[in-house]
Amino acid sequence: MGIVQIVAVILILVLLVKPVGTYLYYVFSNEPNRTDRIFGGIEKWIFQLGGLKNRKGMSWKKYAISFLSTNVVLVAFGYLILRLQGGLPFNPNGIGEMEQTLSFNTVISFITNTNLQHYSGETGLSYFSQMAVITMLMFTSAASGFSVAVAFVRGITGKESLGNFFEDFVKAHTRVFLPIALLVALTLVALQVPQTLNPTIEVTTLEGQTQQIAIGPVASLESIKHLGTNGGGFFGVNSAHPFENPSPLTNVIEILSMWTLPASLPYMYGLFARNKRQGWGIFSAMMVLFVLLLSLNFYAESKGNPAINAMGIDASQGSMEGKEVRFGIPQSSLFTAVTTAATTGSVNNMHDTQTPLGGITPLALMMLNNVFGGKGVGVINMLMYAILAVFLCGLMVGRTPEFLGRKIEAKEMKLIAIAILIHPLIILGPTAISFLTDLGQGAISNSGYHGLSQVLYEYTSSAANNGSGFEGLADNSTFWNMMTGLVMLLGRYISMIAMLAVAGSLLRKKPVPETIGTFRTDNGLFTGILIGTVLIIGALTFLPVLVLGPVAEYLTLR
Repeated sequence: MGIVQIVAVILILVLLVKPVGTYLYYVFSNEPNRTDRIFGGIEKWIFQLGGLKNRKGMSWKKYAISFLSTNVVLVAFGYLILRLQGGLPFNPNGIGEMEQTLSFNTVISFITNTNLQHYSGETGLSYFSQMAVITMLMFTSAASGFSVAVAFVRGITGKESLGNFFEDFVKAHTRVFLPIALLVALTLVALQVPQTLNPTIEVTTLEGQTQQIAIGPVASLESIKHLGTNGGGFFGVNSAHPFENPSPLTNVIEILSMWTLPASLPYMYGLFARNKRQGWGIFSAMMVLFVLLLSLNFYAESKGNPAINAMGIDASQGSMEGKEVRFGIPQSSLFTAVTTAATTGSVNNMHDTQTPLGGITPLALMMLNNVFGGKGVGVINMLMYAILAVFLCGLMVGRTPEFLGRKIEAKEMKLIAIAILIHPLIILGPTAISFLTDLGQGAISNSGYHGLSQVLYEYTSSAANNGSGFEGLADNSTFWNMMTGLVMLLGRYISMIAMLAVAGSLLRKKPVPETIGTFRTDNGLFTGILIGTVLIIGALTFLPVLVLGPVAEYLTLR
């Protein structure tokens, strides 16, 4: 039955890819369509208010500057609110200001779509901060990533320009995230997720003592948290909390919320490229990698902990440590795989308590640049690997490689090399530094191989802009707040700017006609080569550290 549950959710996703991908194409193609009748009026008013009557296409540099400058303004606003939240309204529980390095980490975390939380939501933030900073940044960071992804797709598919960042940014809000988030939030409210501004509830326990139960505007945050692949929870235990995720039905809704938009972007890309087969090929490569790693997690968690099994204790239900009984292993494993493949970072079980082999799945999915990725990151990364695969194949046969009718030359490959190499550099480098300092080692709660995995996971999650954690790390300190904050910044912006530069470079090139020697990128052979390229790059950069962490821990337990 567990496998049936997983297969059913995957089938629902596959059925949603085409209609959602088609809708996204109509939103961002800038061609007249039916959605203009619904959203055109309010967008026109927004553009007039912002002085954007003439929304000309931008060069890659202007697009990047617009993207960065918008993010800087949002960071400044968010930081100010967090530092002053103690004296601001909608703070019925009297929560004080947030410490400065934690405020820095938090705003960087949410603007980069990471949502790594070194604080506990219900005790660290006022209702105003949850709405004006956290929820706001969940919308804007997702819209920013979506805009960059669309610009990149326009560039490599040979459109007239990369588009206008501000137009894409507004459309991502008005036509995608706001309407869908409203529907999901109302659905969650109907399924018993709280949505209120009332203070905490005081109840009397069975022992006759009083207990404070935190509530708040949970459903609205929960909807954009998953739709925007953000992941930051209203409560400290995230989607394992019964107020955030009360039932198996809400669990499936949250899985599909964070998975559908990233999974539909390859189909949107196929429509931009006028080649649907190529879009399905990219999607197939993502799905194969996802299913392989999901299978590893489900198998490992179903088999249970080898050390406990060796003691003769009945472990027929697998390893339930850190998991909610209402979800069980199937929906916990699926949630684990989706949240790290789609760079969401929300959790419905504690990854720190997973078996060593099971813990490889979330690590590997983030190390492979999130496979499906968040709002735009996945399709950008997979197309980056596709261009690399075409280049390698061209070298093998002694032919100048081409992708979508444009030659891939030294400039593009240098930029792609930067985007690929920065990922392991900002994971492995800070991990090593943390083990060389007392400030880093002092946060580790487990000795040995699992302690290494805790530190590795923290930086992998930060670099991949995922935000989930092993949660055994005492990470709310000046050292960890600053280190992970810098890693999140580098992980978000260097690769995105590099890929915008690739798109701008390809856009300026004249298309070359297809010949009998052109390597096709819309068939099963190329999909297989793409999967192999991703796995080889990932193994070369991360296999040694995985052997030192979870693999060594698994062998020790046996």
